[in-house]
Amino acid sequence: MGNADYVYPSAAEGGESLHKAAIPPPQPFVKSLKNSLKETFFPDDPLRQFKNQPARRKIVLGLQYFFPVVEWGPRYNPGLLKSDLISGITIASLAIPQGISYAKLANLPPILGLYSSFIPPLIYAMMGSSKDLAVGTVAVASLLMGAMLGADVNAAQNPTLYLHLAFTATFFAGVFQASLGLLRLGFIVDFLSHATIVGFMGGAATVVCLQQLKGILGLTHFTHATDLVSVLRSVFSQIHEWRWQSGVLGCGFLLFLLITKYFSKKKPKFFWISAMAPLTSVILGSLLVFLAHAEKHGVEVEGIAAGRSFAMFKHYNIDGNKEMVAIGTMNMVGSCFSCYLTTGPFSRSAVNYNAGCKTAVSNVVMAIAVMLTLLFLTPLFYYTPIVVLSSIIISAMLGLIDYDAAIHLWKVDKFDFLVCIAAYAGVVFASVEIGLVIAVVISLLRLLLFVARPRTLVLGNLPNSTVYRNVEQYPNADNVPGILILEIDAPIYFANSSYLRERIIRWVDEEEDRIKASGESTLQYVVLDMSAVGNIDTSGISMFEEIKNILTRRGLKMVLANPGAEVMKKLDKGKFIESLGHEWIYLTVAEAVAACNYRLHSCKPNLVTDEKAEPWNNV
Repeated sequence: MGNADYVYPSAAEGGESLHKAAIPPPQPFVKSLKNSLKETFFPDDPLRQFKNQPARRKIVLGLQYFFPVVEWGPRYNPGLLKSDLISGITIASLAIPQGISYAKLANLPPILGLYSSFIPPLIYAMMGSSKDLAVGTVAVASLLMGAMLGADVNAAQNPTLYLHLAFTATFFAGVFQASLGLLRLGFIVDFLSHATIVGFMGGAATVVCLQQLKGILGLTHFTHATDLVSVLRSVFSQIHEWRWQSGVLGCGFLLFLLITKYFSKKKPKFFWISAMAPLTSVILGSLLVFLAHAEKHGVEVEGIAAGRSFAMFKHYNIDGNKEMVAIGTMNMVGSCFSCYLTTGPFSRSAVNYNAGCKTAVSNVVMAIAVMLTLLFLTPLFYYTPIVVLSSIIISAMLGLIDYDAAIHLWKVDKFDFLVCIAAYAGVVFASVEIGLVIAVVISLLRLLLFVARPRTLVLGNLPNSTVYRNVEQYPNADNVPGILILEIDAPIYFANSSYLRERIIRWVDEEEDRIKASGESTLQYVVLDMSAVGNIDTSGISMFEEIKNILTRRGLKMVLANPGAEVMKKLDKGKFIESLGHEWIYLTVAEAVAACNYRLHSCKPNLVTDEKAEPWNNV
């Protein structure tokens, strides 16, 4: 059957292999621990640049690491300023209306949205390593802050306490971010899978859009809950309160914003049209309200007071961990200057990139533009209609509902799609906090499933070769008579050792049943391909001992192929190699099969029950 007649060179000659599976030389525990910590926390080796440098140079490099402006600042020239100036003004036109709008989501005075686009960008310009990141407030973070703080304090009844809590939350969020960066723990963010992020962001965007129905319809009373049922109940229980003037104005501006976004997407060189659209909407809406006295016809205005604003005003290689330090620091500093949570929103950063920014000076230009707005143009926002701000928010949020990504997940991985939908449903039908918890829990469960239930594959021999591949992927791969070849596709730890023991024994049972049904020669050897096993712990070693004993009692021999250095070291220290016999460990599956084949054709089958039986090539 299969390749039983294929001539394996070593087996045909009856000679010995030139190489054997080696046990790596022992290393001191301190050195091994140091290497493990380095790979865990410093995979990019950020300290490499400090090696063999004099003390003075190390100080300069340290300053450049935490303050990149020290590195690129001296090289800055007027040629770069033109591009950064255009980029800064462009993103400022987006930051001003978005800052005002997103502050509403956090139940904060709109002016704080402008403050948050003034101080933090200046900090990031000094500490950030990205040339394209445009700093400012984001809708989802604003919504989260508003929902969490609003659960304990009513912003309308106790505004002072609410403000203090918002600034305190921002400060500690910055401490947490900076700590993660300094401790090199940025990899924790990777535990959120792409599917959960797509679902959570889509759900949060949907919730934000639903919340804007209050502004679009001109409602004065609205639910504080964020779930779909509560919002729809609040909307349809007040049909008599709907303002058609506000609805028409909102739909008109929303259509304008969506058309400009679509046009800029189709014609990337006209990116500035969609970037200027929100500010244009604010200006046009304010003029319309002022000239038509629309505030007397159900169109609510913003009412930002200049005096109160001025009083409050007084008070390319990116390192992810370094970015977290920069963003954390700007939130800590910003919280001391009446700023709330800020980060680098993707949409604004994309505009910054398309505008041709060259350095982080674009953030400085944006901050200056916002400062001038705060000092001289704030009174003009008195007539800004709430409905326009709601339209701006909806327009921005629709871009976060990634239909294409969800469809892609469905096509590629149905389980990932279900994870995405679960995170989305948690946000939309429960709350943003519950949705966030669901997203995190699902991501961790997904990870645990991968670890606790690793794949094991049956390998077969591709015709006329010594290559062994998954028989499901390659249907033409032949089973080798008398030999079961299994591949373990993950590291072996306490979390999956019991499952692997049961699964391997089940593979053996199924193979023996298949052999009985087909009348083939009896099973004699079980070869475990260890190529994908990067590590093993003591539970895994105990599991191997159990499998070896079970197979021995059933008259079968366990054979290992291609174990890695770390695995060989652990198996040697755990005395498993001594128990199994070093001669039953091979460099490749082909060598292991060749040895077993030679033995099957030259020795009596019952000899394999002897644990110390010698194979044909005693490596």
